[in-house]
Amino acid sequence: MDGICTLANDYVYDQLVALLNSIEVNQGKDTPVCIFPYDDNLERVRAEIAHRPNVQLYDDQESINRWDTFAQAVWERHPTATQQWNIQSGLHRAGTHRRFCGFDGPFDRFVYIDADALLIDSLDYIFEKLTTYDWVVYDYQFKDPSHIYTLDSPQLYKVFPQERIDNEIFCSGFYGTHRNLYSPEQLEALLGHLAAGEAEVLYVWAPDQTILNYLAMRSQRRIYNFSHHLSAEERIGCCVTSPHFEEKDGLVYDKGKRLTYLHYIGVSSSVFRRLCEGENLDCPYRDVFLHYRYLHEPENRPQFTGTAKPLNPPPTMTQRLLRKLGIKSK
Repeated sequence: MDGICTLANDYVYDQLVALLNSIEVNQGKDTPVCIFPYDDNLERVRAEIAHRPNVQLYDDQESINRWDTFAQAVWERHPTATQQWNIQSGLHRAGTHRRFCGFDGPFDRFVYIDADALLIDSLDYIFEKLTTYDWVVYDYQFKDPSHIYTLDSPQLYKVFPQERIDNEIFCSGFYGTHRNLYSPEQLEALLGHLAAGEAEVLYVWAPDQTILNYLAMRSQRRIYNFSHHLSAEERIGCCVTSPHFEEKDGLVYDKGKRLTYLHYIGVSSSVFRRLCEGENLDCPYRDVFLHYRYLHEPENRPQFTGTAKPLNPPPTMTQRLLRKLGIKSK
């Protein structure tokens, strides 16, 4: 069975609702969806999916524990991670690793989508490509490999040649892959490589993303990125950092071509919460987010008047003066 996975808790509730509604509209209302719990803060999530028979909250605690343990084992092998995170124990953004539960999850083939994204078009072509590839992605992360691996690590290019870094890395916010892709023995072998010195290539500030790329690339999996295979005229973007997309009737277009997904990368979850509380913020592509968030409750959609406040307002004259004097403003 094919399905869609995501990762959520109550902190990203508004984004989760928008994502689920976008899946309902653009992939189908009966599309199976599995939510992996970021943590135990799930009261609103449980209430929301109670009336969505196609959506389940992943509750295989043995699987969750296994992947929590695996992530811990990965970072225990890193020479400086805990020092960089400035913590005594545990993991930075520990819950993000729970997306790995997809390898145990309910779907033979699945597309993982971050909760800070919207599905804009059908994923059928992604699933079709999964018949011949282990991983299928569609992004431009290869333009910035510094958020995948530690580029100044002496080990990096011994492990992965530049050509592979240029062609195989991907963003962890959207990818298609398969259940049971890694056996316990294979995972143990990968931990052995990390313990032998390869852990230093991992990028500690995107912990789930760097591990996923390492898993895919170190095990020589077949990775297909549409952005490498389509012509310039055929390619479409995916991130809200692109200012030229056009919105129309809940859909988003890149020079006339419909996006597959829209990733609100770099926009804090607090922005979406504040928007839904009625604060007039100038969030990129906010109308399409609000369209899906309030798809089934349009009467509750906030109505804004006046000029929207920028997300990152320039400092005031007083703040600039205090900064110049070396005084922190409160």
